[in-house]
Amino acid sequence: MLFTCRPVDTSFFDTAPMRFKNVVELDAPPARVFAIFDDEQSWPEWFRAIHKVEWTSNRPHGVGSTRTVSLSTATIYEHFFRWEQDRRCSFYLTAISMPLAHAFAEDYLLEELAPARTRFTYRVAIEPRLAVAMGGPISRMYFGSMFKSACKNLQSYVLKART
Repeated sequence: MLFTCRPVDTSFFDTAPMRFKNVVELDAPPARVFAIFDDEQSWPEWFRAIHKVEWTSNRPHGVGSTRTVSLSTATIYEHFFRWEQDRRCSFYLTAISMPLAHAFAEDYLLEELAPARTRFTYRVAIEPRLAVAMGGPISRMYFGSMFKSACKNLQSYVLKART
């Protein structure tokens, strides 16, 4: 069974009931980090909750691109509504296999700090369904920990990929 999610725009990152933001510095230029985001094979290597990523639209990817992501607990269907090559991309979920959210979006911003040094700002916005909302602080802690771990693992993955 699929649970549909409503489309959102960039304002959702400032208005959603649940919002998460993580910022890390990465030892790679923005283009290299963006290439990791575009590579479906890399995701399970650094985002541990992800088992498989499959682009369901043709390359080159951009606004309107879609993909399916298999997590340990659910399958999610994504639609990219912002794509600034080597700088930023954002997507919202169109559907999810578990009743977790009415709306869910992620934003990936890359800012060059110096040659081969990038600040990655990762924002997630969620309008939870009842089960997640009732989890209150526990739900927030679970999601927050997962997103923070992904950022830390990305730092390690970028370093490993450099050598």
